[in-house]
Amino acid sequence: MSGRQVKQLSIAQGQVFSFIALLAYCIAVLAMIGRARKGMKIPELYQVPGLEALDEAIGRCTEMGRPLHFSPGIGGVDNAQTLAALSILSYVAGQCARYDTDLIVTNRYTVVYPISEEIVKQAFIQEGKLQNFKVENVRFISEDQFAYATGVTGIMYREQPAANLLLGAFWAESLIFAEVGATAGAIQIAGTANTHQIPFFVAACDYCLIGEELFAASAYLTREPILMGSIIVQDWGKMFAAIAIAVGTILATFGSSFLSDIMGK
Repeated sequence: MSGRQVKQLSIAQGQVFSFIALLAYCIAVLAMIGRARKGMKIPELYQVPGLEALDEAIGRCTEMGRPLHFSPGIGGVDNAQTLAALSILSYVAGQCARYDTDLIVTNRYTVVYPISEEIVKQAFIQEGKLQNFKVENVRFISEDQFAYATGVTGIMYREQPAANLLLGAFWAESLIFAEVGATAGAIQIAGTANTHQIPFFVAACDYCLIGEELFAASAYLTREPILMGSIIVQDWGKMFAAIAIAVGTILATFGSSFLSDIMGK
């Protein structure tokens, strides 16, 4: 061996099942993404109830001649919730461009602001209505949390939007936005994965996307293969976990440790 030591690769005790499960998950995600990209049949995503109201909210604004307000939250581009919100913004902007509805997008971060502006602009271009795009309606407010909240509050009072969409990462300002929207008489659709803010949205908004429904909504609306494949396999993983819990509970009730022994290897 010429003095060299050969190191053998091995899986740590108790991590074999976790490794196999992770490997199976990665293979399933890649396979599902591949099928989605090729246009092959994949399981259908269920429609989140709040999404049914999106077109209703846009139609309400169109009929009343009042704008729609969209906030992608106060997170940066490193936050998955912001990326999901921007995907939904693309759909909303397209519908607003189609029906000549004013869309006001308020942004907290200077990095998110130009992305939002480009998404809205591209939506109007795709609908052949670039002349109707109002660059002043995509607004940077402030990077300070409560200065941004104050700016949005002023816009809601002055411009009286008929719909208020709050989708993304929200913290203490969530109830402020929801209360102001309710005062303005807007139909409100909110969604966040910050679980500590969900009760405020549930109490003050007409529809609420709870937790991971925000990510499912972006996949459902955009039909992006990577998002579709990931969401579908995640749902499979949740179903497997639920079944494993149920089976494990039954086996443990009858004194069997078969499942726990397998998963502990």
